[in-house]
Amino acid sequence: MVVGDISTGTELLVIGAGPGGYVAAIRAAQKGIDTTLVERDAYGGTCLNHGCIPSKAYITATDLAHRAGHAEEMGIHADPVVDMAGLRDWKDGVVGQLTGGVEKLCKANGVNLVEGTARFDSPTKVRVAHGGEGQGSESIEFEHCIVATGSRPIEIPGFSYDDDPVLSSRDALALDSVPDRLVVVGAGYIGMELSTVFAKLGTDVTVVEMLDDVLPGYEDDVARVVRTRAEELGVEFHFGEGAAEWRDGNDGGIVVATETEDGETSEYDADKVLVAVGRAPVSDTLDLDAAGVETDDKGFIRTDDQCRTNVDSIFAVGDVAGEPMLAHIGSKEGIVAAEVVAGEPAALDYQACPAAVFTDPEIGTVGMTEAEAEEAGFDPVVGQMPFNASGRALTTGHANGFVRVVADEATGFVLGGQVVGPEASELVAELALAVEMGATLEDVAATVHTHPTLAEATMEACENALGQAIHTLNR
Repeated sequence: MVVGDISTGTELLVIGAGPGGYVAAIRAAQKGIDTTLVERDAYGGTCLNHGCIPSKAYITATDLAHRAGHAEEMGIHADPVVDMAGLRDWKDGVVGQLTGGVEKLCKANGVNLVEGTARFDSPTKVRVAHGGEGQGSESIEFEHCIVATGSRPIEIPGFSYDDDPVLSSRDALALDSVPDRLVVVGAGYIGMELSTVFAKLGTDVTVVEMLDDVLPGYEDDVARVVRTRAEELGVEFHFGEGAAEWRDGNDGGIVVATETEDGETSEYDADKVLVAVGRAPVSDTLDLDAAGVETDDKGFIRTDDQCRTNVDSIFAVGDVAGEPMLAHIGSKEGIVAAEVVAGEPAALDYQACPAAVFTDPEIGTVGMTEAEAEEAGFDPVVGQMPFNASGRALTTGHANGFVRVVADEATGFVLGGQVVGPEASELVAELALAVEMGATLEDVAATVHTHPTLAEATMEACENALGQAIHTLNR
């Protein structure tokens, strides 16, 4: 900590040590740039501390418990008990190992670390307020700056996160005990992932969503597989309803009231309500006006494909720069920004960037859908392989879903793919590589895949698009 008010300088200042910021800082330092990284809370940002990693730890643990307790058809009989405190401690251990590793990596690469909250004084200077009484502040002048302050959960009217029964995703991942009844507001990827977690822990889960289906932005047949599985787990859905308010109930719990666009109201009993309606940028703490940095009407910083803002000296990466708000995109943007600062001709092609949802089953997508390919002027050909025809999928006990590949019929180039099923988040990497390198259907189909594996479904989907699949009927 720095006591008093001093002034320092750096070639590159990075604000925020999440997946975008710390990666940018390390890459810049590797390029020989004098780099300073400012973080006010915890290294690793929301992703490592309160989001991606904690949620995947809970997803893995609850899936293990649920599978063990529902494996009678495999001849396995068990009645597992989840110790929530023990689960939380294990999760915290994983988080601690990773966040500690981030700090060590930054130091090992020569990044200067500063704790505090940064606010712009000008396009070339920030003031960093250090936490704690009497810790003072310091001014840091820079040649270039990368803003990577991330995002926070959106709070909706009538549901303050300061109220004990109202949970953000961060709160839900830090509970001491499992609620008997949970209302989830929002059926996007965060709402669906956590709904699945709590359903497997034995919670009665009710999801309310203003739209007419889960996972907006995904194709209907992809979302349907996830919704059907959630319903099998006991999750109850109510579409076309928005959360209006909550109040104390008569049984020691709460009542969540909803309303449709037509004014019809409904009420649902619960012990907690999880609000998962999206995330907002953390840009209001930066005094961006002092630097002249432009944002859109939601507070997201506008950037180009090199992560440049409208101010030459300032870049922005990760969630604060808007969609797609994904940790791995933030990291890639951080690398691009750092390399541009180093004078290299880096840029990011978002077409080859995959996305994943860690529901049950998982979803992995990359590139174009069939409809998007048609809209872009291609004549697409589509191939698909269902997991219920995959020997490996059947041996895992999870055979719902499919692999679908979209290609240009004239050239055979792979344009995109959609996977819904077991290990989709891993399987989509092959399709992402195909899009990135300009691979054709024949390139993927001719690549020998290990048997028996889930990855064979990707090969078969490409064979299907070529009209020569062996293990599924050709279209």
